Amino acid sequence: MSQGNLYIISAPSGAGKSSLISALLAQDNNNKMMVSVSHTTRQPRPSEQEGVHYYFVSVEQFEDLIAQGAFLEYAKVFGGNYYGTSLPAIEKNLAEGIDVFLDIDWQGAQQIRQKVPSVKSIFILPPSLAELERRLIGRGQDSEEVIAERMSKAISEISHYDEYDYVIVNDNFEQALADLNSILRTERLTLDYQQKQSAVLIAQLLEK
Repeated sequence: MSQGNLYIISAPSGAGKSSLISALLAQDNNNKMMVSVSHTTRQPRPSEQEGVHYYFVSVEQFEDLIAQGAFLEYAKVFGGNYYGTSLPAIEKNLAEGIDVFLDIDWQGAQQIRQKVPSVKSIFILPPSLAELERRLIGRGQDSEEVIAERMSKAISEISHYDEYDYVIVNDNFEQALADLNSILRTERLTLDYQQKQSAVLIAQLLEK
């Protein structure tokens, strides 16, 4: 069985990252893609489900998991909450040939690159700051104060775009989704991936 690929996808809040990931997974008829479900200490939103969107835990539980070395990466981010990526879950899914997407910020991405040099990373940019603010307001999830804070933070987040392997501008959603699919297709055609995926075929072709 071939090894799955590990991807980091980052973006400022409101750039459309979650919508793109959801649309990508909806196209996966072979169940060979998944988004990693992170642990967090923040409170769930009304539409969020335990184990589907996040694993919601207390600060004490999260810090116990840190002590156990259970996270591939973790950070205390916006609002003072912890977020972390489960190492055992990632390893299990990759070993089963599943491509795993990590929906994390640039700080988490830096941690993961140090531990997993083969990881591929994608940054989603909004077409403008004005459009980013319009999308945040349109979600109807945050107060004016929170939106202002997110906008202030966006420039700092965007400044790390050049740490990523790929950059997608989400101006037109369907085009951005097609660009994302192109990246995944490209990564499945690399020499390293095909040597593992097509090892039996290659051996047969080289038989004398």
